[in-house]
Amino acid sequence: MGILDMLKVSASGLKSQRIRMEVIASNLANIHTTRTDEGGPFVKKEVVFGTSEVSETKEFGKILSERIEGVKVDKIVKSNKPFERVYDPGHPDADKEGYVTFPNVNLMEEMADMISATRAYEANVNVINTTKEMFIKTLDIGK
Repeated sequence: MGILDMLKVSASGLKSQRIRMEVIASNLANIHTTRTDEGGPFVKKEVVFGTSEVSETKEFGKILSERIEGVKVDKIVKSNKPFERVYDPGHPDADKEGYVTFPNVNLMEEMADMISATRAYEANVNVINTTKEMFIKTLDIGK
């Protein structure tokens, strides 16, 4: 593991968690959107994570023994959770029976996901700060 690989792994985590937070913010902003350009209510989006190659080592032997991977956002998918139907005949988007179809976004789930993403982001920041302190201590030893 190279000395900068720790920073690359943490940086990949920071970037992925930032994208996750943006998706959560979009879900929360559209929690009451009953009409979209595609037609129908807003559909919740979810982030799918995958691994990304961090190490720049290209030698075959080192790749086998020192494979270092970070995290990346593989894709953002639409949730297949069912929509919530609420009886509100006065709503402009109510159907013939008086029901309005609301987005499949749950406020409590989004808040829990946001807290989880925040904690993961903070953990990556702590790794970067600790790595930075280790670099400084190492430089101090050489003085």
